[in-house]
Amino acid sequence: MPDRLSALDASFRYVEDHATPMHVGGVAIFERPRSGFSYAQLLDLVGARLAYLPRYRQRVLEVPGHLARPVWVDDVDFDLNYHVRRSALPQPGSDEQLFDLVARLMSRRLAPERPLWEAYFIEGLAGDRVALVTKTHQSVVDGVGTIELGQLILDPTPAEPEPFEDIWTPRREPSRTQLVLDAVSEGVQRPGEVVENVRSAANDAVAAAGKLADTVGGVASTLRTLVRPAPSGPLNVRVSGGRVFAAVRTRLEDFRKIRAAHGGTVNDVVLAAVTGALREWLLSREETLTPNTTVRALVPLAVRDAETAEYSTPALVGNQVAAYLVDLPVGEPNAVLRLQHIGHAMAEHLDSGRSVAARGLLKVGGFAPATLHSLGARAAGSLSGRIFNVMVTNSPGPQMPMYAGEARLVEMFPVMPLMRTQALAIGVTSYHGGVYFGLNGDRKAAFDVDLVAGMIEESLEELKGAHW
Repeated sequence: MPDRLSALDASFRYVEDHATPMHVGGVAIFERPRSGFSYAQLLDLVGARLAYLPRYRQRVLEVPGHLARPVWVDDVDFDLNYHVRRSALPQPGSDEQLFDLVARLMSRRLAPERPLWEAYFIEGLAGDRVALVTKTHQSVVDGVGTIELGQLILDPTPAEPEPFEDIWTPRREPSRTQLVLDAVSEGVQRPGEVVENVRSAANDAVAAAGKLADTVGGVASTLRTLVRPAPSGPLNVRVSGGRVFAAVRTRLEDFRKIRAAHGGTVNDVVLAAVTGALREWLLSREETLTPNTTVRALVPLAVRDAETAEYSTPALVGNQVAAYLVDLPVGEPNAVLRLQHIGHAMAEHLDSGRSVAARGLLKVGGFAPATLHSLGARAAGSLSGRIFNVMVTNSPGPQMPMYAGEARLVEMFPVMPLMRTQALAIGVTSYHGGVYFGLNGDRKAAFDVDLVAGMIEESLEELKGAHW
C-alpha cells in the first residue's frame, strides 16, 4: 500500500501560500569547542542520524487527477548538501543580525518538489558561537513515525562526529499509472473519499482549511474550551509574506520563585508574563482596554493517554497533544490577579488528570521540545484561526547540557508559524536553567516585535516584585 499523507498533513499543503508557509523552526546557538565545530562535522552528524528519520529523505508526490491524497516517496535525487546549508554573518555577528536572518529564512517556503526540511549552519556569531536554524514542514513531524531533526542530533555527552558514509538506497518512484491504480483500488473500498479528494483539489485553500477546521487527525488534539469567535484586535489581521523575529532570555528560577509565592504552575507564570506584555503592547497601540478585555491564546499541551501511565519514547508523547483555549486577562492591571485568573483557567485542564507534568516529559529520550513545538503547531493548524488571537507553546527541556558533536548547546529558541490571520506566535522552551522565548511576527502587523520581547522581560520583573 502507498504511504499516503493523512488528511491533516494534506491540509497543510492545501492552505500553504507565500504569506503562510507551513513550517516550524528553531534557532539553536552553540558554543564552539576548542576542537572546532565545522560545517563538514555537522553534515556527518545529520547524515548519520537520517537513518532514524526516513521521512527526511522522502518527498511528496501528487496523484494524477487528485483521485487520492498525495503519497510519500523516496527522493531518488536526495542531496544532503542542499538541505544542510552554510551561511555566515559579518564578524562579529550580533544577535540582532542573526535574528534578522532567521526572519528572512522563515519567510521562505520550502521547495515542494524536495523533502520538506532545511537546516542552516550559521557562522560568525560574536563570542565564537555558531547557530543552527532548522525549518521542518508541519506535514513531516507527526510524533508517531517522525520526530523533529533537532531532537536527534543532540546528545547528553560530547562526542566527535564520525565520518558519515551514505549507503542509503532509495526505492523506485511509482509511475503515474501505479499512482492511479492505487487510488482506484482504494476508491473501490472507500468511494466517498475519491469525491472528497477531487472536491478538495478544486476548492481554494480557504475552503480546504474550513473543511478541516473541526477535524483533527495525525495528532490526538482536542479543543477543551467552548468554540466561539476570538476578540478582534491588532493581533488578527491578514498576514503578509514578511517576518520579524525576536528572542527573550529569562531564568527558570525566577518562574519557580513566582510560582512559590503566588501558586499555580511554571506554565501559568509563563502565560502571565506574556499577558502582561500583550497588555502593554496593546496600550502602546492606543487600544482601548476595559477590565474585562481578553486576548485568546491557543495553548497546546502534552496530555497523557488514558491507557498509558508512563512515557518512554518520543512517539508515545507525540501522539497526544491537546489544544486548549485560554482567555488572557489583558484588561486586568494587577499582575498577581492576572496570574490568578490564568491559574484558574488552566486548573480545569490540569484537573482532567491527562496533563503531563514537566518531569514526565523530561523522561523522554533526546531533546523533545523541538518535536513538541512542531506537534503544537499541527494542533493549531488544524483549527480555524477565527477562534484564537495568538498561539503560545511552552515545552520543558532537559536541565542538563546537551551537545551536537562536541559543541555545547547554549540556547534554543522556537520559531512557531503564523496562521493566515495571526500576526504573532510565541514559542517557549526551558533548557539548562534558562527559559527562552521565540517571537515570530508579521513584518507589517507586528513590526515592533522587539517591543513585545522587552515587555515580556518587564512583565516578569513586575511579577517578581508583586505583592498582595
